[in-house]
Amino acid sequence: MQAAMSRHQGGPVWLFAYGSLIWRPECSAVERRRARVHGYHRGLYLWSHEHRGTPETPGLVFGLDRGGSCSGFAYRLDDATLDASLRALWQREMPYPAYRPHWLNCRLDDGSRVQALGFVLERHLPCYAGNLPDNVLSHILASAKGRYGTTRDYVEQTLHALRSHHMPDRNLEARFRRCHDLRER
Repeated sequence: MQAAMSRHQGGPVWLFAYGSLIWRPECSAVERRRARVHGYHRGLYLWSHEHRGTPETPGLVFGLDRGGSCSGFAYRLDDATLDASLRALWQREMPYPAYRPHWLNCRLDDGSRVQALGFVLERHLPCYAGNLPDNVLSHILASAKGRYGTTRDYVEQTLHALRSHHMPDRNLEARFRRCHDLRER
């Protein structure tokens, strides 16, 4: 946490949310804005052996991977509770070294830009699943369940949150439909 914060350029601390932080933020924010980052995209690329799956039936969770762009929210964290918010974020997002905290260039909905803390996938680690084929993803969506629920519920909640804020992820929506159709056959 200290290393990531030492690279912060000063001013308000923003957090970029692209997955469950959209619908279940871990910290108090004084402002929430729709935002987009370029150079990264959202994908179900991280194995989950505890939260959304088990070691026997691993699930998947979202991560930011290189290429493309990603819509989400930028949260301006409250200076008064910044340390507690960052500790809570690290406990949630960094219990294992699956992500690398990184300062991302975010464009807010009004066109302004901020640097926001985001959690980017570490591709070289065994927890990186990569872009799995639809038939494998379909099986995971049908079977993986962990401490916080199923991978399917996690994806559906994220899709619902994105839709309800008028920023659907069309690629993810199409992939989810294809995987659902595979299970129905």
